Amino acid sequence: MGSIPRISILMYHQVGIFRRPAAHRATFCHVRRFRTQMAWLKRAGYHVISLTEALRGLKGEIPLPSHSVVLTFDDGYRNFYEHAYPVLRELGFPATVFMVAGLIGTNARWIDEDGRQGAPLMEPDQLLEIRAGGIEIGSHTVTHPRLSRLAVSEAQREITDSKAILESVLGTPVVHFCYPYGDFDQRVADLVREAGYESGLTCIRGAATGEDSLFLLPRKAVSYGDSLIGYLWKLHIKNKKKNPPGAAKAPFM
Repeated sequence: MGSIPRISILMYHQVGIFRRPAAHRATFCHVRRFRTQMAWLKRAGYHVISLTEALRGLKGEIPLPSHSVVLTFDDGYRNFYEHAYPVLRELGFPATVFMVAGLIGTNARWIDEDGRQGAPLMEPDQLLEIRAGGIEIGSHTVTHPRLSRLAVSEAQREITDSKAILESVLGTPVVHFCYPYGDFDQRVADLVREAGYESGLTCIRGAATGEDSLFLLPRKAVSYGDSLIGYLWKLHIKNKKKNPPGAAKAPFM
């Protein structure tokens, strides 16, 4: 009997030049460290694969290479286009960006609402450019709400309308979904599946395996302060599933 396939799905948010953040450190990655992390993946022979390829491997449709890694970026910040995308393009790495569909070309208003300054999000032409460059675009809802707190009809609109908006912009199917804040319950996960998505990504910590529901896939958050040793520890050791405190209300953005 073969071993269960295991994939590290890494979670990033903003990549750029930042002062050391006092809070929400898992939502920032300095571009210098990002370059180092990506260069290490390349040099050490990791297999950076697309989320679509990872799903096929988790379903047993194709063999997965050893040390498989998926790169995901939540929210669709413009600094992904400015700082992360050039590094990924240079190395030939695929990735998935989860875009807040109703705020394309505006600011991250959900950050403004808690008293911090929201960062700008990508424009339609930037989304088209990165998609042409091998970056998958997934949905992160219309407005970035906590889905488990919404009425069923409101949650359904956030999930289905975001898919329709992105497909209209991109002209291609959008099949991957990510729960804002890592906030979900079974009702929400069911709505994502019923909307025609093929995956749902969470903030549950750990490695993804073929035993996981494709609509409850765990990820490993990369934090501002992660040294290269800490990064490697997350890749190799931090595999056991662990829910953040109050998992449906996970403190990620």
